[in-house]
Amino acid sequence: MSLTQRPDYGAVLSEVREVRRAGIVRLRELSLPVLAGLSGGPGEGGPGEPHFPAIEGLLRSAVSAMGAGTLQEAAEYSLGLARGTRDWPPADRRRRAAQVYGVSVERFRKHQELMVLGQVAEQLVRQAVAAATAGTPAARDGAEAGPASGPGRPAVRLAPSHRRIPVRAGGREHVLTLHVHAVDLLRDIDVVVSPSNTYFTLPAPYKSSVAASLRRAGAVRDPAGRVVEDRIGDGLRAWTDRFAPRGLPVAPGTVAVTGAGALEGQGIRRIHHAAVAVPRPGTNDYDVQPADITRAVTRVFALLADAVAGPPASVCLPLLGAGRGGIDPAESLAALWAAVEAELARGGRWNIHLLVRRPERALLVEELLGPGAPGAGPDRPARNGPPT
Repeated sequence: MSLTQRPDYGAVLSEVREVRRAGIVRLRELSLPVLAGLSGGPGEGGPGEPHFPAIEGLLRSAVSAMGAGTLQEAAEYSLGLARGTRDWPPADRRRRAAQVYGVSVERFRKHQELMVLGQVAEQLVRQAVAAATAGTPAARDGAEAGPASGPGRPAVRLAPSHRRIPVRAGGREHVLTLHVHAVDLLRDIDVVVSPSNTYFTLPAPYKSSVAASLRRAGAVRDPAGRVVEDRIGDGLRAWTDRFAPRGLPVAPGTVAVTGAGALEGQGIRRIHHAAVAVPRPGTNDYDVQPADITRAVTRVFALLADAVAGPPASVCLPLLGAGRGGIDPAESLAALWAAVEAELARGGRWNIHLLVRRPERALLVEELLGPGAPGAGPDRPARNGPPT
């Protein structure tokens, strides 16, 4: 199986969410071409047989592979796979799944549910790849069919790592670019925003956070790959020596500006370090307030306006605080977007880029900002009803 035949994670997740809304008992009524293709198309009896029993079996197999525990239990309740829940209304299934995590229904809907369904979709993709790699007849048929894979077997592909999202602000249309990849793969962006704590202490370069990845990518190395200059770390220390009290935190929402170090070779001009995470004394945890995210992003634009002349500058924003900060990704996006929308409504003509690592978060961004999102306006058509 080649990479071009990997199922589109976003398409798989979209159909899993359709099943959650309708429930297993209504599979016959749904149009699920991707899941039908992953299950081998029509039913086992041939083209004349219905496909929905095979889809139910596929979903049960994926959920069973999740390793038990709260994740599997919540998935079973969400989809109506748990014993006695086939005909439960979607609201009842969601309420029971929220109880598994001990959270409110609203918090589960905004956070855990997307994670749970995302893991179901991830298992479906893994199983499809494993089946194709093992050379099953269905996989070989799909490989031979290629892009035009025939009825009941949709073409599969890698999800795009760069997506364009139309939005409206200040009475004008704008287009955001959504990146779905690691931050160190960015190219030709004037300013990249990096989340930080209020002490502006950078994480170790070997860690996986946005700040650590930028520090690692911005370092200058010798031919053997050893770091000879920690340019972003040195730049941030120089900023704090000049502007911040030694050993004391800055106010949440403060933004420190440094060069991009070796990332300048990729067209990155500056790093704006946004202090949004307040360390909790005596722990390894942080507190992040949405208002501080909005304040920091507003400051990012103010610094851009002061320093950049000529053509509109580009700025790339991750979901601040949604990693170690522990804030819900939807809350982070809402706080970030409040500042972005206000800036665009004032006439700002920046090229806005958003960055996420995980496909399920990309889907969240597209759902909350793209056409059909709440407040889309008359010229942005709504989807077929809000999620249940």
